[in-house]
Amino acid sequence: MSNWPGKYVIGLTGNIATGKSVVRRMLEHLGAYTIDADALSHRVISKGAPGYKPVLQTFGTWLLDNDAQINRNKLGSLVFADPEALKQLEGIVHPYVRQAIDILAKRASQRVIVIEAIKLLEGGLSAQCDAVWVTDAPQEVQVERLVRKRGLSREDALQRVRSQSAQKEKLDAADVVITNNGSYEDLWKQVSETWKIISPTEEAGPATQILSKPVGSLSLQRGKPRDAQKIADLVTRLSKGKRTMTHEEAMEAFGDKAFLLLQMGNDLVGITGWQVENLVARTTDLFLDHRVSADQALPLMLAEVERASTDLQCEAALVFPPIDLVGFDSVWKQLGYERRSPEELGVQAWEDAALESMPKGSALFFKQLRTDRVLRPI
Repeated sequence: MSNWPGKYVIGLTGNIATGKSVVRRMLEHLGAYTIDADALSHRVISKGAPGYKPVLQTFGTWLLDNDAQINRNKLGSLVFADPEALKQLEGIVHPYVRQAIDILAKRASQRVIVIEAIKLLEGGLSAQCDAVWVTDAPQEVQVERLVRKRGLSREDALQRVRSQSAQKEKLDAADVVITNNGSYEDLWKQVSETWKIISPTEEAGPATQILSKPVGSLSLQRGKPRDAQKIADLVTRLSKGKRTMTHEEAMEAFGDKAFLLLQMGNDLVGITGWQVENLVARTTDLFLDHRVSADQALPLMLAEVERASTDLQCEAALVFPPIDLVGFDSVWKQLGYERRSPEELGVQAWEDAALESMPKGSALFFKQLRTDRVLRPI
């Protein structure tokens, strides 16, 4: 039984490159509220966050970079070579992460909550969950993913895989095992079939809801995995050759983001791809057909991104429009967005999100969605 009455809480864990984050986002597509505990633990020690000073007081200011941020690589090298230092770090970080999870879970309007954590079992978070889900993949698949997606050498990837706690211990504690060694379609099927069992009245999730009232001949729908070919064709066409997308790439993208499809009558004329990560909404795909008025389309699309992001308790929205949509100053101003550089955002987590997601040479538009931030300085 979870700590939050009326909520059904899934604890999601699994070793590196087994697909935890992809499964978490799939559950979010289906209607769950999801929390990335590992991202929160990174945020806890950023400049201005509550764990920043305690970590420096415990381990020293030699950890700081030139911008006065704690260098996580230096910190990781220290604590993973010294079990006592790791214990000290976890003693600082874990209480703040639990506080943040408690705040987010209490605020959440969704009935199902998913907490993703690599140390779900070791850190005691599993005791607050109704069910433990474990993602699993063969070692060779883990290594291949680390080489392909993170650019590691095979030797380094193998070392990362072998350095983690035994996957068998996680599997032994699992109520649900999601095997991630095949296609995205197979993974989606496993997740959605299990979702139907725990949430039969919500199985359709947000994908089928009416998103907003039509504006003139324009209307919005949430993209679904079965729309992958449509999405691939639309991105390829509307980006005017600057970006090509295959069916497989569109399916894989559902592990990172949600898509909104703009229709004019029966024609698809626009697409927005966005994700929520670490309480920051990032719109990285925004394309419109030349037949569509940006004055009408942008407010419709971005209002829905904001609505869904606010429902996921986002603190800020970042939009990275293509150059042909940058110049609509009156529209951006009307929507409450300001053009900024990442360094002007004022909160380290927002700056990190911008630097991580911002395409080279693109513009950044920013809007703060809520002022009561989680993990604010104490």
